[in-house]
Amino acid sequence: MTSVLPLRGCDLRYADSGGDGVPVVLTHGAGADHVMFDAQREYLRERGYRVVTWDLRGHGLSRPSGVRFTAEEAIADLCALIGHLGVDRPVLVGHSLGGNLSQAVVRRHPGLARALVVIGATPNTAPLSWNERLLLRSAAPMLSMIPARAFPRVMADASAVTPAARADARRAFGRLSKKEFVQVWRATVGFLAPDPGYRTPVPLCLIRGERDRTGNIASAMPRWAEAEGIEEIVIPGAGHIAGQDDPHAVNAAIGAFLRTVPAEKGARR
Repeated sequence: MTSVLPLRGCDLRYADSGGDGVPVVLTHGAGADHVMFDAQREYLRERGYRVVTWDLRGHGLSRPSGVRFTAEEAIADLCALIGHLGVDRPVLVGHSLGGNLSQAVVRRHPGLARALVVIGATPNTAPLSWNERLLLRSAAPMLSMIPARAFPRVMADASAVTPAARADARRAFGRLSKKEFVQVWRATVGFLAPDPGYRTPVPLCLIRGERDRTGNIASAMPRWAEAEGIEEIVIPGAGHIAGQDDPHAVNAAIGAFLRTVPAEKGARR
């Protein structure tokens, strides 16, 4: 059952399992919605965590949005949701765009979260090579060239490997127009703020699908893990939407990580 948080021209829809367990806030990627975390939500809820899922403005049930999607609006929305729920230092779990957003919130408000899990996303603060800057500049024009009718199928096939994951991705991408998705993609650049010396101030878990070919994730995440002094978790055979391609493996990875996160506020391991 969903609840509503009215914010700046959009009714944000969210679901909160409640309870006294460690809170975990799951944030989906661009073009997706809360459904992508169904398996993780149930896995965590069954283990006593308080689980919150939500739809970013303009996505899923949080439509329509009277305010243009920007990085700043997304940061404000996530912070407002956490404040509205009154959850104490939640673990932030984000996929793709949701991972960039969760990183940005942790960087801006270091005491707000107790840990961070990023699935299939690049680091916001890593320096960008010439090739990576070119990729960022060309991505939106390339997306704009995909015929509107084919857009959900093309994006789903590029994002997922298994038939079930692709089918759900087609459903989710089909709810946004191509123009809306391109705008969300352009906003993603707003999360990037190169700072090579930055290190995540809370325990960090990095997960990616072995067959993730989205952007530069496959090359950037290993470098990120090395810089942070941790090991990334690679899900064999999974694509960009690893949590739906292989929910059991992703659940196990998140569960193992959360067992290492202290219940009280603390510094990095």
